[in-house]
Amino acid sequence: MPATAPPAAGRSTPYGPAKRLLDIAAAAMLLGLLAPLLLLTALAVRLETAGPALFRQRRCGAGEGTFSALKFRTMHVDAEARLDRLLAADPVLRGEYLRHHKLHDDPRVTRVGRLLRRTSLDELPQLWNVLAGDMSLVGPRPYMPHELEAHPGARAAIARVKPGITGLWQVSGRHRTTFEDRIRLDLAYVEGRSFRQDMAILRRTVTVIVRADGI
Repeated sequence: MPATAPPAAGRSTPYGPAKRLLDIAAAAMLLGLLAPLLLLTALAVRLETAGPALFRQRRCGAGEGTFSALKFRTMHVDAEARLDRLLAADPVLRGEYLRHHKLHDDPRVTRVGRLLRRTSLDELPQLWNVLAGDMSLVGPRPYMPHELEAHPGARAAIARVKPGITGLWQVSGRHRTTFEDRIRLDLAYVEGRSFRQDMAILRRTVTVIVRADGI
């Protein structure tokens, strides 16, 4: 009888169910414990600038579909129009955006938004996405669909798992990395994913939050 091939990394029978149980238990517990902080954060966002407290954006999920990812709004409501004007007027900023798909000193970000990004509090509403099953606590970054259009191979590989609130990229330099680095780190996570690696990333995430190194 031929030998049975070993399961792919991260695909063994205990890993998937255990990961989902951890996601549900941790997300539900954190939403309950952090409810006052969530309400205060929403109030702070609303008081500083006009517009909703939450920001919804289509992101790539597992498989071929997309989902509506939640965050606390950290930018002015006309952020996309402001970005178009900035990139058209400043070739240096345009080059930075092409390399990183973000701006380090982004003038579109509000004062409250800067604090939320530094402390990673803007990500907390994604706990609802975890409960809904669209995301996991740990996984690749939830990319916007257009970001991976030039990387179809990477898109297919990353889509094998749910995106995460945190992940290998978030604890490996984050804003100091290029977009290509981000993809490389996410691919490395997908190929080597395991419960042990997830726990290590969660521990490192706590350190990033404590150091306010989230921008």
